[in-house]
Amino acid sequence: MILDHSSHPHHRGKLSDSTQTIEMNNPTCGDVIELELIVKDDIITDIAFSGSGCSISTASASMMTDAVVGKPVSEAEHLAVIFAQMVQGNEIPEKDEEALGDAAMLSGVAKFPARIKCSTLAWKALGKALTNEQGKAREGQFHKD
Repeated sequence: MILDHSSHPHHRGKLSDSTQTIEMNNPTCGDVIELELIVKDDIITDIAFSGSGCSISTASASMMTDAVVGKPVSEAEHLAVIFAQMVQGNEIPEKDEEALGDAAMLSGVAKFPARIKCSTLAWKALGKALTNEQGKAREGQFHKD
């Protein structure tokens, strides 16, 4: 499933009328993501990503877009938090694992610490895009966590 999401990513592309955008990178490996969202009435109505990254980064971005499109912002933010906990090896409730959808398959990343940043890049971009008051990341804002 991870290879399928990497080879045929869902929601890859650009949005012409995004309300939130952010570009982030993982300086340790060179993964780059530009994430665009349309948020209306506190619901993520559409999402797209572009950029370049390893198979884990691309698959995770694809899985993340599937998990959050159509969801309220608060639920998407919660999913980003629990995803980060999961890939760091922490147990998460079964209902949260189910809510992650295909992204729950990335729990094994916890065994490979060097890949955790690859898997969380899109999710961190999502969190930052949703919490930025103006819907735009400041210029030069990159993945540092």
